[in-house]
Amino acid sequence: MSDKTKRAIRTAIQTLLAVAAVLPALAAVLADSELAVAAPWLIAAAGSAAAVAGVVARVMASPVVERVLARLGIGLTDTAPAALAQTTEGDALR
Repeated sequence: MSDKTKRAIRTAIQTLLAVAAVLPALAAVLADSELAVAAPWLIAAAGSAAAVAGVVARVMASPVVERVLARLGIGLTDTAPAALAQTTEGDALR
């Protein structure tokens, strides 16, 4: 399994756990209101949020996005110097 895939899975799990931490409080509020019928939809939305976060993490792990993030100063520390070196060399060739 590639590092990109592992990062995407980790992000999806982190998002799911974060949503799961908020869900009981949200369920308590919904139980006391007329919006209780929306609870199944909210659970589905939580699962969808985790899936979307995983997809976004996978896209963010692409080399193109990493180079853009490195230029902005928010690249990953293990790949940012390499990405910056590539952009510096490319800029020197112009």
